[in-house]
Amino acid sequence: MNSIKLKTNKSLNNYICTNPKGQTINLGNDGNAVGPMESVLMAIASCSSIDIVMILEKMKQDLKDIEVEVTGERAESPPKVYTQVKAHYKLYGEIKDKKAHQAVKSSIEKYCSVALMVSKTAEIEWSYEIITT
Repeated sequence: MNSIKLKTNKSLNNYICTNPKGQTINLGNDGNAVGPMESVLMAIASCSSIDIVMILEKMKQDLKDIEVEVTGERAESPPKVYTQVKAHYKLYGEIKDKKAHQAVKSSIEKYCSVALMVSKTAEIEWSYEIITT
């Protein structure tokens, strides 16, 4: 079971979330913290990146670095869930295109728990580019 604790930080619209290891994230809607829905996009980026790195390592691809940009469009009326998400991956290293395609596709469509949850309300599009180093 996963758990977090949340407490106010500076105002009733700014929070510190802490996991059992003591790691924290500053969340809120006061303009001084990551917004809760932004954190969902961050979670997609990190969750899928973990998968992609693992998959490419198993494929013996020489991945040196990864960057991800995730954008999301939300519904206009409450609940303002994501309806469209786009993720673009920059994969740095000597990576075969077919392997990169398979890794990104597998992550988004099969392994990334966050993407799979968000896909219940949003269409998720993904793309990638390989940047040889």
